[in-house]
Amino acid sequence: MGLILSDDQLILKETARSFLDERSPVQRMRELRDSEDATGFSRGLWKEMAEMGWTGIIFPEEFGGAGMAYAELAAVLEECGRVLAPEPFVSTVLLGGNAVLLGGRDPLKKDLLPGVCSGDRILAMAFQEHGRFDPYAVATRAEREGDGYRIDGQKQFVLDAHVADQLIVVARTSGESGDRHGLTLFVIDAGEQGLSVQRNHMVDGRNAAEIKLEGVPAATERVLGQIDAGAELLDSVFDRAAIGLSAEMLGTFEEAFERTLAYLKDREQFGVKIGTFQALRHRAADMFCELELARSVVREAVSALDEGREDVPEMASAAKARCSDVSSQITKEAIQMHGGIGMTDEEEIGLFFKRAKAAELTLGDALYHRDRYASLRGF
Repeated sequence: MGLILSDDQLILKETARSFLDERSPVQRMRELRDSEDATGFSRGLWKEMAEMGWTGIIFPEEFGGAGMAYAELAAVLEECGRVLAPEPFVSTVLLGGNAVLLGGRDPLKKDLLPGVCSGDRILAMAFQEHGRFDPYAVATRAEREGDGYRIDGQKQFVLDAHVADQLIVVARTSGESGDRHGLTLFVIDAGEQGLSVQRNHMVDGRNAAEIKLEGVPAATERVLGQIDAGAELLDSVFDRAAIGLSAEMLGTFEEAFERTLAYLKDREQFGVKIGTFQALRHRAADMFCELELARSVVREAVSALDEGREDVPEMASAAKARCSDVSSQITKEAIQMHGGIGMTDEEEIGLFFKRAKAAELTLGDALYHRDRYASLRGF
């Protein structure tokens, strides 16, 4: 991707910003939350995004996609982050779509991916079983039954599961919880017998769910990747998703920073603009430096992915760790600099803090990714 966007990427980014500013202002997120909307996002707007090609950016043309690179997807996700768009990019494109693309056999790809690209199909990935991200801590069992499997277990924090058409369930076909070997990914249709979904709301208003699987049937031909070797597929999917989520986070705290700068230039205290106070200037300068460093790390991670480099895992963890730290710092500072109004729900800056906190914990926080980065580098 490089540190400077190409002309085509700039046009895509500007088009996305113009569309989202008009069709999806931050106020829409508040309205969806306050109305307790049954879906949690706009299916109509999601369809419009698909018609603009956003949902199919990274998928091959043979499946209805655009066959473009992650640099283009990152440009769109950054703009989505700026307006706190609740549409299911993470669940359907970054997690579910990538899992099918990287691990599905051709018949399954042809069945599922065109619907993802057209905006007609929502996917959800059920992998997490604990409060913290731990990809191999899977106790859900898939036992052989006839020509297929029978799945029993529970999952939590399943993004957009309550509206998903298919769930990708990570289950253990051998070994014990915590083992890397023995994981298998199954595609399960929503509404399958024995599957129950309980919707929850995250702190930022977006969707997650707890699911229970009680004897849910799973067909062998709907397995993604290899039996018992699903960890290899999971690692690749999580790396791509972490990089994409980092791009979205970049947009979120960039907007929070810009709103804070505007407030410093406008708010008066003791007859002068508070932006003239040296202490606040220094804090704003620190925020700017951290923002630019995060931007550089995200774009380097995207470049590693698009170039097929061997250091993709390291760069994915570096980007997610940096963005988790910076999003927390900038959104907290933004609330403090807004003063008392920043603590109220009336002021939108608090919504950015909530989104940052939810994103920070999704797919592993800064502590998890710093530890993973160190391990990958041999420390």
